[in-house]
Amino acid sequence: MPALADLIEAARRIEYHLPWPRAVVAPKVWNLAVEQLAKGRWSLLGLWGEPDKVHMALLDEALDIGVISLDCRGGRYPSVGQHHPPALRLERAAADLFGLAPQGLPDTRRWIDHGQWGISHPLAAQPGGPAAASSYRFLAAEGESLHQIAVGPVHAGIIEPGHFRFTAGGETVVRLEERLGYVHKGIEGLMAGASLDRAAKLAGRTSGDSTVAYSLAFARAVEAALGVAPPPRAIWLRALMAELERLANHLGDIGAICNDAAFAIMHAHCGVLRERVLRAADAAFGHRLMRDRILPGGTACDLDEAGTSAIRSLVAEIRQRFPHLVELYDNTASLQDRTVTTGRLKVELARQYAAGGYVGRASGRDFDARRAPGYAPYDELAFDVPVLQEGDVNARVWIRVREVEQSLSLVEQILGRLPAGPALVEVVRADGPREGMALVEGFRGDILVWLRIGEGGTIERCHLRDPSWFQWPLLEAAIEGNIVADFPICNKSFNCSYSGHDL
Repeated sequence: MPALADLIEAARRIEYHLPWPRAVVAPKVWNLAVEQLAKGRWSLLGLWGEPDKVHMALLDEALDIGVISLDCRGGRYPSVGQHHPPALRLERAAADLFGLAPQGLPDTRRWIDHGQWGISHPLAAQPGGPAAASSYRFLAAEGESLHQIAVGPVHAGIIEPGHFRFTAGGETVVRLEERLGYVHKGIEGLMAGASLDRAAKLAGRTSGDSTVAYSLAFARAVEAALGVAPPPRAIWLRALMAELERLANHLGDIGAICNDAAFAIMHAHCGVLRERVLRAADAAFGHRLMRDRILPGGTACDLDEAGTSAIRSLVAEIRQRFPHLVELYDNTASLQDRTVTTGRLKVELARQYAAGGYVGRASGRDFDARRAPGYAPYDELAFDVPVLQEGDVNARVWIRVREVEQSLSLVEQILGRLPAGPALVEVVRADGPREGMALVEGFRGDILVWLRIGEGGTIERCHLRDPSWFQWPLLEAAIEGNIVADFPICNKSFNCSYSGHDL
């Protein structure tokens, strides 16, 4: 079995200051990589396109990461999704955005483009290719007494738009099919030609609840490309912001999951704790979501004594109140009845789709980008990565519970060891094109950012991959065999990002 590093080394390797190796490969090598994916030996971290080439980020069994690129100046390349289903939606998106036509792609329907862009589609000539109209053909399901239920894209609650088409036999879900792309805002198109400052702001707005994680991933990718070393204090401040963001989102999710099971008291108490986190973040960093606080070269603000005190008070309050909420969750039989065995995701599917975050870890996938491949300062911090095997809603709640506990410990460690010194260094423009890539652990899972900086110091191309790309398809699998009424709680336990996916 070839190692990923050996495969890239044997190809024509490109040194563009990536933290991991990249190579432009021949079709034969591309097909070899697809074969490793199909056999489950490697994992797909990302697939994205340009008008004349397609790229894949890969993870092998040794947790080595590499990027391979294939020239496809005719707009055609061998489909990855034909042999490895996690690539299907990524390839459909690349077809919409860049006119690339993966040969042999089993699903040729539009994905991001809803037929309103007024352009000819590269897959239109293939069998079953998309029609020019905006109609979308949902997959058919055969069986006796089946009916369909259409939900969305406009929802009753204050959530982003997405369409869910259920096929059910009575109350039991036989198939769920999602239709996304309604909040496509052209982030990657807006990135092209943008200055680093402008691009950093765009990255932080990819998915609003993960603004710290996206800003960190973008900053680390720029720093990798330009050879910039941020100050030690900035590195630790970034981790502090990331753990505060993780705390806020996990606390909000735990309450929201319980609320979908009609247990509103948990929602109320967790909502109060989430609000406390946001207020502490505002006191420490001047913004509740800490938006635009992480920049290439460091951080836009420092932490003073008042901010430190606010965060310490926050940790003390959560440590006092959160265990009682966990006990309440665990000892409420009616709540357990809704979460235990509901929405079970198989371990094999989580592994195949390289599912990140609580979705993957609740189904046995022991992966956390903070630990491996890892990045500073987490290599100097002590923390556990909780993993369960059950894969149900209950397991996804417990992963969040344990991660709240770990984040509290990490915040305390960071505050106790925060180095002195500056928080920002100048980012000097380099001569010639540079590429950089970063993998950062957000609260949903690993976020990948790859970019190329042109000779003028502006962004030529930037790709941002949300963990939801590999989690949305798994929600379809997890809901099968459950009753329709359990979809809201399953959906909330995944809490995939619409905006981060739709870009």
